[in-house]
Amino acid sequence: MLDRIETDLEELILSHMRRAAYKPLTAEELLKALNLEPNPEFFEKLAELEKQGKIVQTRNLRYGVPEKLNLVVGRIQGHPNGFAFIIPDRAGEEDVFVSPANLNGAMHNDRVIARITSKGDLGARREGEVIRILERANTLVVGTYSSSKHFGFVIPDETRISQDFFIARGHEHGARSGDKVVIRVTQWPQYRMNPEGEVIQIIGRKGAPGIDMESIIWKHKLPREFPPDVERQLKDIPDEVLPEDMQGREDFRNLLMVTIDGEDAKDLDDAVSLEMLPDGLFRLGVHIADVGHYVPLRTPLDKEAYKRATSVYLVDRVIPMLPPKLSNGICSLNPRVDRLALSVMMDIDEEGNVRRYQIYESVINSNERMTYTNVKRILVDKDEELLRRYHYLVEMLQNMERLCQILRARRLKRGAIDFDIPEAKVILDDRGRPLEIKKAERSIADRIIEEFMLVANETVAEAMFWMEIPFVYRVHEEPAEEKLAQLQKFLATFGYGLKGINKIHPKALQKIVEQVKGRPEERVINTVMLRTMKQARYSEENLGHFGLAAKYYCHFTSPIRRYPDLVIHRVIKSILKSGSLTQKELDRLKKFVPAAAVQSSERERAAMEAERESADLKKVEFMLDKVGQVFEGIISSVTSFGLFVELDNLVEGLVHITTLTDDFYEYDEENYRLVGQHTRKIYRIGDQVRVRVERVNPDERQVDFELVDGGGPNF
Repeated sequence: MLDRIETDLEELILSHMRRAAYKPLTAEELLKALNLEPNPEFFEKLAELEKQGKIVQTRNLRYGVPEKLNLVVGRIQGHPNGFAFIIPDRAGEEDVFVSPANLNGAMHNDRVIARITSKGDLGARREGEVIRILERANTLVVGTYSSSKHFGFVIPDETRISQDFFIARGHEHGARSGDKVVIRVTQWPQYRMNPEGEVIQIIGRKGAPGIDMESIIWKHKLPREFPPDVERQLKDIPDEVLPEDMQGREDFRNLLMVTIDGEDAKDLDDAVSLEMLPDGLFRLGVHIADVGHYVPLRTPLDKEAYKRATSVYLVDRVIPMLPPKLSNGICSLNPRVDRLALSVMMDIDEEGNVRRYQIYESVINSNERMTYTNVKRILVDKDEELLRRYHYLVEMLQNMERLCQILRARRLKRGAIDFDIPEAKVILDDRGRPLEIKKAERSIADRIIEEFMLVANETVAEAMFWMEIPFVYRVHEEPAEEKLAQLQKFLATFGYGLKGINKIHPKALQKIVEQVKGRPEERVINTVMLRTMKQARYSEENLGHFGLAAKYYCHFTSPIRRYPDLVIHRVIKSILKSGSLTQKELDRLKKFVPAAAVQSSERERAAMEAERESADLKKVEFMLDKVGQVFEGIISSVTSFGLFVELDNLVEGLVHITTLTDDFYEYDEENYRLVGQHTRKIYRIGDQVRVRVERVNPDERQVDFELVDGGGPNF
């Protein structure tokens, strides 16, 4: 009985509570219902599940699961205007609107339990009231300090925290008005009372060089240094592959292979090889750095990697998941040196089907460190100098191009959505000032690596799925019906239709992508369609990947910079060594995988926000000396308060409705446009316009435009 409690207790409790006939029970009644004897483990498990929000204790001390008690558990997503939404923990559950009065002290990113007060019938959104705060997210807050005669306050950089923090006299610890500071929260918000805090770190003067980027790092809780126990562990890691480490591995050192990355990449975690077999099949090798060999489970390195979960690529620096000795050194697949890897060898036919595959622990030696630019110059531009320099690679690269096109055609045929939305690349000088913003090029070289990594990830995910072992999948669920209905209305304004909203297939969206290709509205429609999608995440369940139209998908190819990939490598290495997992390993993974999936998803979102914010900061700084200049742009969004216009360099700014001075304009929400009351002039998403830069505000990350030839005041 004790073994049953230790291994299956959580599942036993939850499955019993989720039964249709279950009524909330006290702890003692639950024990009896489960035919268990009183024991400490049971009561500890109840407390743990309640703390996690998986079960709830009612006022009369009875337990139930939230969904059966008209409750929702999730994270608060705040809004500058004071209201918020709860993003539920349960996949696929609709968000819940919470008014300022019903937040009850909860703040942005807090994990809460809320009571549903309105079901959201007839198309209306669900509404709720926070009844319990499970976890506070904002114990430290970054902002700008301002002092008055008797006290001070801090205005948070995070606009989704809508309240200022009161700083009592003596708690400013040397901060002056205009300082960027970090405060520790000492009092959470209460009814009609602001939260309170004390200054624990002065980052620097607002507006001083580098301070805004430091503020972003503090705001998103990004680590700066590796802890001492990690540094101590690094001393025992060799700089070169040792002979004993190669024992028992498949030797691929004589195989022709290359890495293909950006010019400035230092963490090279994937190499590729390609051979043509006598039967006409492509033998594609995807060789991934064996990080798990150097980062054993439960060591300081592993714990720090779990905590970080991902490398963060800010505009001016990289904050790595693993120390440079690993990420840029022994784990990086640098050319002409021996490296340990996990290799997936796939035999692929002319239709792009993987006929056979094998996964190996291997030792490799990459021939060249190729760049996307040089591969493009070889394959597309036929650069004579590069063709001579890399003559022994040319045939393999040409075959890689052919296989890439085959794999891509197969993926698009099954319905994968291939958005071609350009990304901005900000070029900085040696002082971190933006010199240029240009669109990042996506060439055949990028596509080769993209397609090869995709097919490797799918192959590994399917193999692990059929072995029925705990695993970290990369999942992307179908868009919500409400979002699809909104998209349908938006597409109709351009004359496009969307079929199958109730049970949509990604092919329907890919068809739209193909229809708009090369048209003026392409950029805007792709952007709106992308916003319709749910965010991909990690999960212990194989829910498929909607955007890729893939039944099985995981992240296997970047263990240097993503923790889920490292988890997957460990699972595979255990199976390769012994053929299966022990019961002890299975039990550990069953508990660990869901937690690792949640942690990695949350840190990925924080990293994406920090990366986006750092890019937006530099975009705004780039426009500081452009005030008064006129640019061509395209309307990227329409709101009740104006138009957002995106320039060719991907900088976006606001044309406020009050500056549209030739008429009174009304917001037509259904058709995403502003319409003049008298002139019937229309501004809608996708329209090309000319704008003049009027104001640039780095603090707000905002650029204000005015339309050229606008007219008189709009009042």
